[in-house]
Amino acid sequence: MLYVTTPEVYGRDIKEVLGTVTGNVVQSKHVGRDIMAGFKTIFGGEIRGYTEMLTEARQEATQRAIAEAEALGADAIVNVRYTTSAIMQGASEILVYGTAVKLR
Repeated sequence: MLYVTTPEVYGRDIKEVLGTVTGNVVQSKHVGRDIMAGFKTIFGGEIRGYTEMLTEARQEATQRAIAEAEALGADAIVNVRYTTSAIMQGASEILVYGTAVKLR
């Protein structure tokens, strides 16, 4: 599945717009990661555990949007966007959305 942040796929025409597709993951913190994060806030630096956690969540959300587009028979997802929000203390949502399209 081709997915792009642009409103079109370079060199291809959009034949049909199939609709909006989304994928999301709500990820909670891990106690072990919180302890290490606490140390990092004292000494500074990247909190790798959280970086890895959010990278995995973003990849999973992307795969869910792709699966939704494939179920519609799409060739691509255009205008892909990512957003995140705090759901509750200790949990964040990663949301990916875009427009599923058929290409010529």
